[in-house]
Amino acid sequence: MLKPVGASCNLRCKYCYYLEKANLYKDTPTRVISEEMLEDFTREYIGAQTMNDVLFTWHGGETMMRPLSFFKKAMEFQARYGRGRRISNAIQTNGTLLTDEWCRFIHDNNWLVGVSIDGPQEFHDEYRRTASGGPSWAKVMNGIRLLKKHNCEWNAMAVVNDFNADYPLEFYQFFKDLDCHYIQFSPIVERIVEHEDGRHLAHIQDNVEAPLAEFSITPEQWGNFLIAIFDEWVRKDVGNYYVEIFDCILANWVGETPGICAYAKECGHAGVMEFNGDVYSCDHFVFPEYRLGNIKNKTMVEMLYGEQQREFSRLKHDSLPQQCKECEWEFACHGECPKNRFLKDRYGNLGLNYLCSGYKKFFRHIAPYMDFMKNELLNQRPPANVMQHVDEIERNR
Repeated sequence: MLKPVGASCNLRCKYCYYLEKANLYKDTPTRVISEEMLEDFTREYIGAQTMNDVLFTWHGGETMMRPLSFFKKAMEFQARYGRGRRISNAIQTNGTLLTDEWCRFIHDNNWLVGVSIDGPQEFHDEYRRTASGGPSWAKVMNGIRLLKKHNCEWNAMAVVNDFNADYPLEFYQFFKDLDCHYIQFSPIVERIVEHEDGRHLAHIQDNVEAPLAEFSITPEQWGNFLIAIFDEWVRKDVGNYYVEIFDCILANWVGETPGICAYAKECGHAGVMEFNGDVYSCDHFVFPEYRLGNIKNKTMVEMLYGEQQREFSRLKHDSLPQQCKECEWEFACHGECPKNRFLKDRYGNLGLNYLCSGYKKFFRHIAPYMDFMKNELLNQRPPANVMQHVDEIERNR
């Protein structure tokens, strides 16, 4: 994952975990990746891949604060160093800077676009504001309109917070009305700890008693939110609308590796490079303690496959507290993202996920449906068959 403008962004979303990362680089006035650094990264990144398919992921901050010419140059470098590899690009954006020119580029080069949008206007504008404090929803919707106009492939990333979590069906229906068939719901959980460099969000090593940020979702809200949407999805939308967390949990149910690291047994595959070449273990762990090195003096292979990153990967499973290891649902979530594992379990061991009770409620509810879909997959039948058997499954609960 590459941050071409670091933490710079044209919005000031109240819950953003990345905006304050600029405090790590206070002494660097120009926080954009240079063309020379871009070329070095491209060559190193392609060379570090072990498979023929190579995915470049562009993330922010707001990625489109770099001009389109920058990304055209990136594709030139990809072609120069690709050596016959199949190269794809995915870009995450808040959607406000999309133009016809951008969308033509995206379509013509088969880029995948992830748009950050938190549902209907009243939900989205609650926290996703412009730098001057104004609403941003209308600009995002215009960006989505342009993506659809140019037949671009796009999906939605929606943050679930203390406000919109209480309206799950309205939230879900909004994306269906947009004809958005790939949706990622991300629960926001942050704690407040003041750091000397000006950062105020906690990381996993900070005091367990650190207060939660006011926008954080509660475990009960998260569990109820997922259940309400799942009940709608399992009756009407399986195989048509893809909700990332449902796909990941089903993958775990059948013993496959899920598509995102949060629900995998081990993580460490989401390394991130900042604008100056600093590489960190994960997008959610851009802290000095998790810096792997810099591309100027270490290779990508050394950093992404070195002992420090391997240890980071192993710790996701190895650091699970006793309560998790005894849990009947451990296979389904693997403790979820380590950034949310800051509670003590019933034995007094640190490392229990803050959202644990919500996940347990969700897993208990969906278990018979997941069992059915697992059986369909194992017998090489489509899991969408579950929609025809919902009433039967409910009678047998």
